[in-house]
Amino acid sequence: MAKADALVKMRNVYKQFGGIRAVEDMSIDIHEGEVLGLLGHNGAGKSTLIKILSGAYPIDSGEIVIGGEQADIQNPRDAKAYGIETIYQTLALADNLPAPANIFFGREIRTRFGALDEAAMEHAAIKVMKRLNPNFKNFHEAVSNLSGGQRQSVAIARTLQFNARIIIMDEPTAALGPHETQMVADLIQNLKKEGMALVMISHDLHDVFDLADRITVMKNGRHVWTGRVQDTDKDEVLQMIILGKLPDGSYAPGIVSEDAA
Repeated sequence: MAKADALVKMRNVYKQFGGIRAVEDMSIDIHEGEVLGLLGHNGAGKSTLIKILSGAYPIDSGEIVIGGEQADIQNPRDAKAYGIETIYQTLALADNLPAPANIFFGREIRTRFGALDEAAMEHAAIKVMKRLNPNFKNFHEAVSNLSGGQRQSVAIARTLQFNARIIIMDEPTAALGPHETQMVADLIQNLKKEGMALVMISHDLHDVFDLADRITVMKNGRHVWTGRVQDTDKDEVLQMIILGKLPDGSYAPGIVSEDAA
């Protein structure tokens, strides 16, 4: 259940590349303890919107409010300072390194003599993983030897170690089998229980309906619809994604119907 007020509010966001408006007058709310599924075809603007929140792209106009305060996000470092972490589809893991080294990659713990404090990093890695996936035991294996679900565990643990409040997940179940997908679903449920605000970008309607609390649909850089999963169905959402057509038969503001085009 979403909280009364949103942790993140993006309002009237615009982003243009040359003569192309990738995001136009887009607004969303992201709540603590909730998964927001972000849907749309390639080119719908969802990745651009999320890259604005994660600091990969500066905003052209509009505003971002986090925890009730105006946020100035110009780069990924700014985003991290607001507790925003992104887990890309590639996971960005160093395959030859074990879980603790990946969790602390680029932010290593060092001894007072400047050497890597591997014992401290392993201890911290075990502690954070217990919160997320108590069954994880492979702390000395190179992550290349881990299953897809275990690799997701490592990527998510990295965000938790550095105090994420808002986690963006790009296609978190892509190329995973049923068992691995269930493992990721369990990880997401654990994050929700901890009060994280989660955004899940996905092309898989089944995953979104299984994992998300609310859905936002985008088309041509604009907002089509936002609502609770239980208030719609996959056929309606497909109509929104493909045509921008709302459940009442009308079209979202700024979306031209395919029939009229």
